[in-house]
Amino acid sequence: MSDVIGLVLPFFGMIFVGFLVARITRQPLEALGWMNIFIVYVALPALFFQLLAKTPFEQLTEWSFILGSLIATYGIFTLMFAWSVFVSRGGIAPATITALAAAYGNIGYMGPGLALLAFGEQAAVPVALIFCFENIVHFTVAPMMMALSGKEKAPPLQLALGVVKKIALHPFIIATALGVAAAYVEFRPPLPVDRFLDYLARAAAPCALFAMGVTLALRPLNRVPHELALIAGLKLIVHPLLCYVVLSWIGNFSPTWVFSAMLLAALPTATNVFVIAQQYDVWVQRASASVLITTCLSVVTVTALLYAIRHGILAADLFP
Repeated sequence: MSDVIGLVLPFFGMIFVGFLVARITRQPLEALGWMNIFIVYVALPALFFQLLAKTPFEQLTEWSFILGSLIATYGIFTLMFAWSVFVSRGGIAPATITALAAAYGNIGYMGPGLALLAFGEQAAVPVALIFCFENIVHFTVAPMMMALSGKEKAPPLQLALGVVKKIALHPFIIATALGVAAAYVEFRPPLPVDRFLDYLARAAAPCALFAMGVTLALRPLNRVPHELALIAGLKLIVHPLLCYVVLSWIGNFSPTWVFSAMLLAALPTATNVFVIAQQYDVWVQRASASVLITTCLSVVTVTALLYAIRHGILAADLFP
């Protein structure tokens, strides 16, 4: 158990340090702006490019793995959406945010750092593939569902162009595409450039986790959703288990790929869910509470998952 605690303590410790510093200094949330820009536009893209560019190209086209991950994520989304629509009697907009809270994990800020720490550089490819393709679907589903609900007022063509632009210009996805292209042509940057990218990549995880802690500290917890128990259960427990079953059923993947996908599925609600809720002015305070509370609960659930993985309680393939 001590090895697992030693693994997760620095990780969640950085979130706690950010939380504590924000509580002590009382700076406004806007003061975090430039750090977020550094993380999103510089550090994490450098990390994704570095890891993907060094990966054999054939490993980057595992479409069955991508499909399995998406089936698990949107299986959870569909369950939560259907339940929320049933309870609210047809409220598509709040049901969409509720479903995203149960299915959209913090795979950007938390995923790469924790997966690489737990499983080494072999986790880079599955993490990047999951991040890239799940975000493409998330960026598409959110505005589409809001358009169906009447919350999105843009004309259909403008809406479609906005979605394409958001996907094509996202720094993570650009970095992933460049990394895949570099792997395909077997390009290696000159040594000074490689060292510079490595320097930036090493800053990604600590800065992202610190920023996440600050964000959690400064976000008000005024309204806890009555669906929170269901959201937390689906996000932190059912999602990784469903991912495990689906990937074991679909293909014969390496243990690192399966366990990396499970770990990303087990991560708490993404802060992007709160951003989407703010954008459409739907379920805002409850989305904030979902992010905060699932993050706190994930200290226990993620630790338990890593313990089960590292001590052989979970087999690499459920259907050998």
